[in-house]
Amino acid sequence: MANKELKTYPLAEMKDKYIGKGGTQERDEYEYELRMDVLGKMIKAARQERNLTQEELGRLIGVQKAQISKLESSANSARIDTIIKVFKALKAEINFNVKLEDTFVKLV
Repeated sequence: MANKELKTYPLAEMKDKYIGKGGTQERDEYEYELRMDVLGKMIKAARQERNLTQEELGRLIGVQKAQISKLESSANSARIDTIIKVFKALKAEINFNVKLEDTFVKLV
């Protein structure tokens, strides 16, 4: 049996093919979900590094343990002020980048 070399594909090419090209609604939604998942994982890692339970972190910012659990599994439904409170309680710095699109709406 002859050895067949597997063909490899760049990740960007696979995303374009199976999720949608960059700039499409499908791709934008995918990228957003991915960022929110990563943010949740960062919150969990910072909490664990500070040796806090979900319940203790919740008490520090005035929410229930269930909300911290939900936030760590995906920050998708979290309000920005809650995320800021979490990082302040964890004594962690958070930076936000705002990107404005080049297009504008002309009001008549």
